[in-house]
Amino acid sequence: MDPELVNQAYGRFFAGEPERLDPVGLFARVAASVPAYRKFLAERGIDPVSVRTLEDFRRLPLLDKDSYHRRYPLPELCRDGRLDGCDMIAVSSGSSGTPTIWPRSLADELAIARRFEQVFRAFEADRRSTLAVVCFPLGTWVGGLFTTACVRHLAAKGFPVTVVAPGNNKAEILRVIPELAPHCEQLVLLGYPPFLKDVVDSGEGWDRYDVKLVLAGEVFSEPWRDLMAERTGLRDRERDVVSLYGTADAGVLGTETALSVSIRRFLADRPELAHELFGGVRLPTLVQYDPGSRFFEEENGTLLFTGDNGIPLVRYHIADEGGVVSYPDMLEFCARHGFTPTPGPELPFVYVFGRSLFTVSYFGANVYPENVTVGLEQPGISDWVTGKFVLETVEDALRDVRLRVTVELAPGRTGDPAVLAESIRTHVARLNSEFAHYVPEERQLPEVVMKEAGDPEYFPVGVKHRYTR
Repeated sequence: MDPELVNQAYGRFFAGEPERLDPVGLFARVAASVPAYRKFLAERGIDPVSVRTLEDFRRLPLLDKDSYHRRYPLPELCRDGRLDGCDMIAVSSGSSGTPTIWPRSLADELAIARRFEQVFRAFEADRRSTLAVVCFPLGTWVGGLFTTACVRHLAAKGFPVTVVAPGNNKAEILRVIPELAPHCEQLVLLGYPPFLKDVVDSGEGWDRYDVKLVLAGEVFSEPWRDLMAERTGLRDRERDVVSLYGTADAGVLGTETALSVSIRRFLADRPELAHELFGGVRLPTLVQYDPGSRFFEEENGTLLFTGDNGIPLVRYHIADEGGVVSYPDMLEFCARHGFTPTPGPELPFVYVFGRSLFTVSYFGANVYPENVTVGLEQPGISDWVTGKFVLETVEDALRDVRLRVTVELAPGRTGDPAVLAESIRTHVARLNSEFAHYVPEERQLPEVVMKEAGDPEYFPVGVKHRYTR
């Protein structure tokens, strides 16, 4: 690792200097310093000198794991062909295939710490004593150690933040919070949505603390945000629950803001407007991003980004369905529909549906986990389920296809599967026009199967949950 590079990165971080990403300039540096990228371009007959404008840049071939990362030796993917230029390794979750190795340096980490700084400043954690409890899994997976490091950088910058990292050990989380949280003015829980819900449901007395939530990894509904607000007693639903759009490939790419949350909440009960804006039947995660840090593009309904990392990436196709909306266009859309959102940073928006492989096709309709989630979050139901489920289609003896939802019961609780099935049908049909129109009415009611908490086949403990099969 280059000490001079780290010193410069720390200097910019502590001084609060804005980042300035020039995608064409970054391309030139990557082409000159990354052996794998030079080979990638040469194999396609591309002379780096010919790329001089943004228009030239937009014609460059896309990178992805198969065509780039898995094709070249790991050191050749790094700056100057040196793996020892990076001091930390993380792996992707492997949700779409084999886990992938992603090196990074301390300088890369500091760039991502700026996204956490944005979130923690919104929590007033730059002047209020804060206990940050990192509930992402620890180890080689990216979430836990990366988050812990970034929040510690904020403490080094002068934020009165104390970090504890029990990871996804629920018993340890519930042990340390009562011991530490009373000594701080607020409590920030950072983790995956279904796991934090399980933590909150298993604990008690949350209203004793000023709770904030930082979430990542999954799209959640606005009723879920409301449910968590009620159970933790958090005060401001637009500011106190923040979702991050992050990847192992490049860290945190964007964050929810009060502005983006207010817009999303406005659209949650107006699916026709959400369809007009996003072009889909689902409500995506909506975040704002810093174009000085990451350059986003949209191609064929999926996202590309460019950014400097341990493995620098140029026009990287991450396979997330979504798109980009400029700040002026977003505010114009809101004004046209008579809505004045909560003020926020004048930054562009990126919306993320997630990856198409996390869907089930049923009578030609794509059924999405986030649609089903709303049915589980209704009053009278949410108390006896954990929020985890598995969505799948199954064939019966007559080869008829049925939609099955296997649901995890809360510990020691039971409920009526018929009530849950009706709730799921009602809300999926309301939120998903494909489901409502493609699926015959007599086939819309799902089969609901209930399993005990921690069922080893469907809900194994300690494993990142997958909502579809």
